[in-house]
Amino acid sequence: MKRSNAQSGIALRKGAELDGLREAGHTAAAVLLKTVSLVRPGISTGEIDAAAAQFMTDAGCRSAFLNYRGFPGQICISLNQEVVHGIGRPRRIIQNGDIVKIDVGIVKNGWIGDNATSVPVGAIRPEVHQLLRATEESLHAAIALAQPGEMLRKVCGSVEALVKRFGFTVVKQFVGHGLGRKLHEKPEVPNFDSGKIRTRLEPGMVIAIEPMVNMGTGEVEVLADRWTAVTRDGMPSSHFEHTVLITADGPEILTPRTRLTPPMQDVALLKA
Repeated sequence: MKRSNAQSGIALRKGAELDGLREAGHTAAAVLLKTVSLVRPGISTGEIDAAAAQFMTDAGCRSAFLNYRGFPGQICISLNQEVVHGIGRPRRIIQNGDIVKIDVGIVKNGWIGDNATSVPVGAIRPEVHQLLRATEESLHAAIALAQPGEMLRKVCGSVEALVKRFGFTVVKQFVGHGLGRKLHEKPEVPNFDSGKIRTRLEPGMVIAIEPMVNMGTGEVEVLADRWTAVTRDGMPSSHFEHTVLITADGPEILTPRTRLTPPMQDVALLKA
């Protein structure tokens, strides 16, 4: 007998649950945008982390990351070759030419909102700009495919298919995820088609789609702090994320914000 998503542990949200998730998502997006506005040369990642905590308090929510499995930060803030899970530190100073990845997850009234973006600081190299552009485009290409009845594996595979056309690689050690009352719920949402994903998208599913894309190798390693993941070859990495609700009419971005880079006009790039 074919199991439904609910039977396989994937929650299908409705009614007041969706109201809670929408509020959490919009709040997470607002906190992310306020946090991003602080990024500039000379500020420390520790200062940004502390400010994000205040933004959350002002918005009536709390960090979903702080103390999660022992994580010590309010947000994840990762620079350059750091892929994800960077910890804000008072002596980690942002400089011109950096790319800063900020990942904000919040809990509001028991519901999770989760989103991330990459921020260029001052003038960055053209190839790094292309990395950011391709990563953000892959996120939106995946979201466009997140239609009811579509196989999740197609959504996942679209990320890798797009960025490979630019010579970039996806990180396979970390993946997106479902979310709701918990930060990480079923299903897993990798940025590649593993061939093992059997989930079909249904209205009421809520997933975090988060491309993590490297300029060089897709291999990463975790530093001695046991959290910060860096590219094994030391080349830059990019990270973008949205929380997405599957509705009968298509995907709804629960963490809306203005795009960092304009949409690509070459539609051929969007076809896997």
